[in-house]
Amino acid sequence: MSVRITAGFTALLLGLALAGCSEGSAGSGGDVATVNGEKISRADYDAKLESSQQGKAVFNQMVQGLLIDQYAKSNNISISDADVEKKEDDIKSKYPAGQFEQILKSQNLTEDDVKRILRQQLIVEKAVDANIKISDADIAAYLAKNHATLDTQEQVRARHILVADLKTAQDVENQLKAGAKFEDLATKYSTDPSSKAKGGELGFFSKGQMVPAFQAAAFSQPLNVVGPPVKSPFGYHIIEVEEKKPAQVATVANSSDKIRTLLTQQQEQAAVPTFLQGLRSKATIQITDDRLKDALPPIPAATPASTPAPATSP
Repeated sequence: MSVRITAGFTALLLGLALAGCSEGSAGSGGDVATVNGEKISRADYDAKLESSQQGKAVFNQMVQGLLIDQYAKSNNISISDADVEKKEDDIKSKYPAGQFEQILKSQNLTEDDVKRILRQQLIVEKAVDANIKISDADIAAYLAKNHATLDTQEQVRARHILVADLKTAQDVENQLKAGAKFEDLATKYSTDPSSKAKGGELGFFSKGQMVPAFQAAAFSQPLNVVGPPVKSPFGYHIIEVEEKKPAQVATVANSSDKIRTLLTQQQEQAAVPTFLQGLRSKATIQITDDRLKDALPPIPAATPASTPAPATSP
């Protein structure tokens, strides 16, 4: 599921970045740059952009966004700010600390850009989910075929402080045992960029995900006790184990919610293209710029002309 979300978000970022370039080029005229005194006019720049594949992708994205917003309005679909923020937080959790913000900055995007596209994604999900039905038999059949991926190994949740040498590690250990806060020392000393900003938090992990020395310590230490320095190829780790989960065999009782989510996502992936094509087939779109005449991909002949039944707002 995290792979799907992350990949989908990356694609959305590309569309937003392109749209941002298009919007940024809008203006009343003039020049966008001079090269050794020779001007590049805004008109020439816009003409190149709009006739390019990027320009056409931007146009396609903008048309699709308008169709989604219009569908939501005509069918009284309302997405709350809390729902948008929840989805954004879920996406952020799939990236190391700070990387999400770096992606936005590198693409010259704002929080408002992201929230707009996520709101549209939630509208589409609500529309197609109204026609998705997952039965108990579907869940049982999926479980029978996918035990290997649904059964969970023993896991621990831990945090660590990584330093370069044993002397520093021992100093950090002594400070922790004297009452210093783990998150404060992680921020101050840790050389692990992916966890130091989160107070050293690594989240849950199974055996085989960490280097052997770290794994041996993490799975043997008692809970909420600062362990002695552990040497690995990366340096010296001060580890605290915060939670343990035993291995678990998946059953309908403990996995039905997860399976229902997975099956819903599978059906969404199949239904969304048809839904968007349905919006296009019902829309009246007049393209007045010859450079964008072929920007919208043709609708497959087999696509039903009718739009899926509207979703009801809660």
